[in-house]
Amino acid sequence: MAKQKEEKTNVMRTLEQKKIPYTAHTYPHEEGVAVDGATVARSLGQDPARVFKTLVTRGASGGYYVFDIPVEATLDLKKAARAVGEKSVAMLHQKELLPLTGYVHGGCSPVGMKKLFPTVFHETALDGEIIMVSAGKIGYQVACKPADLIALVRAKTADVVVNP
Repeated sequence: MAKQKEEKTNVMRTLEQKKIPYTAHTYPHEEGVAVDGATVARSLGQDPARVFKTLVTRGASGGYYVFDIPVEATLDLKKAARAVGEKSVAMLHQKELLPLTGYVHGGCSPVGMKKLFPTVFHETALDGEIIMVSAGKIGYQVACKPADLIALVRAKTADVVVNP
């Protein structure tokens, strides 16, 4: 039986090029259908607090901002705006995501967007040994050290989620 060649995404290629160690993970999905992050975390046997989703917003000034938060958390738009020095931020409409970032909804990654936008990770990103984010395609995730990932995308950390 021939060994199946692992499919590499642009995120994986970028991490390799920058010599950032990572582990690739795949999860079952229907082609083109986004799966919620908590389901992804469970299917990969991961703590949902270590699996982060990537959200893209537009600020009142017209600038774009990327926020990475735990999959079960909700972005607090007021805190997010404060974190990036905007009067307000709003979620980017789904149809604008692909042309702006190069990624589809459910497969958006902070790594390898068409342009490097100001990025903020929730402050808990640094709490664990690994952090998991989308590998840029539905069904694919990468796990790596949070500090490596944050440095790569030149992000900062802040409290940007709704507190329960």
